[in-house]
Amino acid sequence: MTNTAALVERYIASWNETDPAKRRELIAATFTESATYADPMMKSDGHVGIDQMLAAVQERFAGLRFKQVGKVDGYADRVRFSWELGPEDGPSVAGGTDFATVDTGRLAHVVGFLDFAPGA
Repeated sequence: MTNTAALVERYIASWNETDPAKRRELIAATFTESATYADPMMKSDGHVGIDQMLAAVQERFAGLRFKQVGKVDGYADRVRFSWELGPEDGPSVAGGTDFATVDTGRLAHVVGFLDFAPGA
């Protein structure tokens, strides 16, 4: 689980990284080249698509940060974990659980489920 926990840590860091060059480095270290992401509000494919998606989320939720909550759970090539989004010192405004498949130590497919979100 240590490697999986570190992978999820990089995943969360990629959502929070506002420097485009550093974010692209995190994406390359975290996602396979053909990775996919989908949740009820958005979807993206590959490193370029994921980078564009993360930049758009950062713009929409400027000043808020993602954090992993609870434990990372996984077996074989599957992992699940929960997260929340909010200000550093305040209540979270969104949260959910992501399920992913892992290939060669990186995320291949991520499916996100929203537990709560603005306007939901």
